Amino acid sequence: MTTLFSSYRLGDLTMPNRMVMAPMTRVRAAAGGLATPSMATYYAQRATAGLIVSEGVQPSLVGQSNPGTPGLHTEEQAASWRAVTDAVHINGGRIFAQLMHGGRVSHPDTTGHQPVGPSAIAAVGEVFTPTGPQPAPMPRALNTSEVPEHALAYAEAARRAIDAGFDGVELHGANGYLISQFLSSNANQRADRYGGTIAGRIRFAVEAVAATVDAIGAPRTGIRLSPGGGFWGVEENDALALNTALLAELSPLGLAYVHLEATTDDEVLVGLRHVWPGALIVNPVLPMGPKQTGREEADHWLGLGADLISFGRGFLANPDLVERLRVGLPIAPVDEATYYQGGDAGYLTYPAYQHAA
Repeated sequence: MTTLFSSYRLGDLTMPNRMVMAPMTRVRAAAGGLATPSMATYYAQRATAGLIVSEGVQPSLVGQSNPGTPGLHTEEQAASWRAVTDAVHINGGRIFAQLMHGGRVSHPDTTGHQPVGPSAIAAVGEVFTPTGPQPAPMPRALNTSEVPEHALAYAEAARRAIDAGFDGVELHGANGYLISQFLSSNANQRADRYGGTIAGRIRFAVEAVAATVDAIGAPRTGIRLSPGGGFWGVEENDALALNTALLAELSPLGLAYVHLEATTDDEVLVGLRHVWPGALIVNPVLPMGPKQTGREEADHWLGLGADLISFGRGFLANPDLVERLRVGLPIAPVDEATYYQGGDAGYLTYPAYQHAA
């Protein structure tokens, strides 16, 4: 009988359990987008996860969304990640880098560049900048000739990720960032081959994934999607048809996995499970919503056909989450005030469960 603690073969990796640490922005990188010793400790503490997916890593400078986030677009950045991947592997873990191009969810005060997007339509809400939250600025619509270079940025960052010791990469196609913007029915108002019809709107995602597969191989490549999600004002008014078409295009590539967020109802997600023939990770609760994923939600989705279950806040506050769920120990609450404050408090200070003497 398959359980959360059954092993699983993912690409070239053997996972000792079916628990995935979801990607979570922590803004603890050093100047220049460098990974730090504290980041190595943070991920190593959580190496009992079947798979760790890192925080979002920008594949280019213009792709940086938030200040304090790490990159993989320079050799120095790649070298700084080696201590992180080594620490995870020494502790018996496996880690993918999530490649996240912010697109229009960025600010010139952060990158020195005007953000880019599929269309000149600003994101909804305030973006983080070095001086605090500011209204999302108007992005520059990419020219048709420029779009392929942004797709290739994922592949170039993926090569650096493998050189840095990552076991693979996950393209962030969710939550209102660049790939999600191209998929969107409102953020993408293009009239060229990257817009309009569903076939046009999925083209950028397919090209970015295909380039990454060419660069590092399909068993090392995954993608995360948020069907119907409304982050940063992005809409998908045809979520089932859109994501069905996207998965049909991605299927022949033989990816390591697709990672779906519960941003729509179960019926749509189960429909996508039936379309996707490969490994499926499901994040069973709405990201940043009122609920955290627990054993009940995980078992529910394993029963609906997910192969792997991703946990976000649970891993943040419980470095030993696998063991806590295995034996039914209490789950520690997370301190939201420390999510993005920097430093080691609320980062390295969550302890493993302390058994009574």
